[in-house]
Amino acid sequence: MGETLHIYHTNDVHSHFANWPRIRSLLKERKRWHEEAGDFCLVLDIGDHVDRSHPFTEGTSGKGNIELLNGAGYDAVTIGNNEGITLAKEELNSLYLQADFEVIVANLFDLDGSRPEWAKAFHVMETKSGIRLALVGATAEFTPFYRRLGWTVTDAKDSIVQAVETVKDQADFIICLSHLGIKEDEQLVELCPEIDVLLGAHTHHIFHEGKVIGDTLLGAAGKFGMYIGHIAVDLETGAKEADLIETALLQSVEEDFDDLLIAQGKEQLNDPIFYNEQVLDADWFRDSKLAEMFGEAMIEFSGADCAIFNAGLFMENMPLGTATRYDFHKMLPHPINPCLIELTGAELKEIYLQSLNADWPKIELKGMGFRGAVFGKMIRINLSMENRQLFIGEIPANPDQTYKLITLDMFTFGYFFPSLKRAPKKYFMPEFLRDVFSQYFRSKTLK
Repeated sequence: MGETLHIYHTNDVHSHFANWPRIRSLLKERKRWHEEAGDFCLVLDIGDHVDRSHPFTEGTSGKGNIELLNGAGYDAVTIGNNEGITLAKEELNSLYLQADFEVIVANLFDLDGSRPEWAKAFHVMETKSGIRLALVGATAEFTPFYRRLGWTVTDAKDSIVQAVETVKDQADFIICLSHLGIKEDEQLVELCPEIDVLLGAHTHHIFHEGKVIGDTLLGAAGKFGMYIGHIAVDLETGAKEADLIETALLQSVEEDFDDLLIAQGKEQLNDPIFYNEQVLDADWFRDSKLAEMFGEAMIEFSGADCAIFNAGLFMENMPLGTATRYDFHKMLPHPINPCLIELTGAELKEIYLQSLNADWPKIELKGMGFRGAVFGKMIRINLSMENRQLFIGEIPANPDQTYKLITLDMFTFGYFFPSLKRAPKKYFMPEFLRDVFSQYFRSKTLK
């Protein structure tokens, strides 16, 4: 009887921990089963396990997530954009110091071209019967963001092809950990048919029974720990099968686990920022004092002439009394960075007119770093229009003059304002919106 390889995989958990005890319990139990049966078992995560919208992740700078992966017996991971570009460089460099698993990412380098000590382009292991397994992996190319943080990120598909070319003579079976997205994955397996199994992520897609392209089996397990992927490979015949395990159907374990982690995060984020003498209400559909102050904070931080952002950002009121880091995190949980954009008066007027879209406020926005419910009203600070004339403060905007607009990085991805994707810009990193807003109040308190 031949040896069977069992691969269990998760991806895009995004610090959704409610199902984590069920995931951990199943992974540890299955690993024990398979090893007792003489088979080989691998447990892999394909990135974006970390998400700083959760207070436990924020409070531990992601290291709490690594403890959870260790506790569940993971063998290897790759990084997603949430590990790669929502942590400062020193935080990412220290993230995996206590990891009991390998980190496979072929396309991330320091600016001098050296690979970080915690990362590998590939990793080779051997099963009990002597079958050599190679793991390769890469992450999505958010090039300007990585550059601002002091990293070089190279072409992901090329990096994987190169890693496969290097390792193929050392391996009998190649597994790819790809945080690239479904379209990139499909192109990759056409470019690199030597990959036997490709595990996907980033676009949160689901393959209930896998997807076969050529001789490559693709697996994907959605998002938020709703599924655990399972792939079984007969190492004698090469036959491969895939399925998904729905975590909600597993036996309940530690139902209060997420609440406990939130409580830990709250304690770690308990640093006082300032004393607030009045409640500032979050209002998704109207102008508010909270939004006005946030706009002032963004302009003061960046030196911009004006600001545009959506009111759906504010998830909680600013409470009466002592406001802590935890309060700012609850109010602005999004892993979103400020972005300063240079626009002529004519271009800025076009952006202003686009921002009047009456359909936007009620859009249930998901992704692009946004962790809220609805888009909300578009807020414009130091920007107004009268009789088709745009004003910057009280001064009419000159169509040919260049102005500086401070806004959100998610508005530069092309979905809401296509022209902002091409405009000259500066991303502020690693500062998130909550960091800018809390520093604004700290500076007022110090004065």
